[in-house]
Amino acid sequence: MVVNLRTKKRLVSRVVGVGLDRIKFDPERSDDIADAITRANIRGLITAGVITIKAAKGTSRGRSKFKKAQKKKRGTTTGSKKGRKGARVGKKEVYVKKVRSLRYRLRVAKDRKEITNPEFWTLYRKVSGNTVRNIAHLRGLIEEIKEHRKSRT
Repeated sequence: MVVNLRTKKRLVSRVVGVGLDRIKFDPERSDDIADAITRANIRGLITAGVITIKAAKGTSRGRSKFKKAQKKKRGTTTGSKKGRKGARVGKKEVYVKKVRSLRYRLRVAKDRKEITNPEFWTLYRKVSGNTVRNIAHLRGLIEEIKEHRKSRT
């Protein structure tokens, strides 16, 4: 005898919180499923393995992985680049990276007592104002300050 289990499927769906397509009933135990009328009965059948929940299907990443591998093969050497330097890495990103590294170097110099607090802040403002070109330039400025300090004493 064929039993209509559509309502049971809906009940299982609400109990477990999955869609109707993911619910699978054991055809041998359809009488037990038909007898189950409470949520507790349904849970019992799930633990017994009479009702199974299929795994959710996700989006396949195969094609995207392949594309990524292809992209990796292609070179990013000087001949392959298109657009100016600022189109690949923004001016602001470059500035922020530079300023952070310079401020870190300044902090290290101050901790090592190479520069005093007022000297630190004058250099800090120069870094913020984009006067300091790079770490080598900063090192030169610190050396200048040290020489200036020696000549005064």
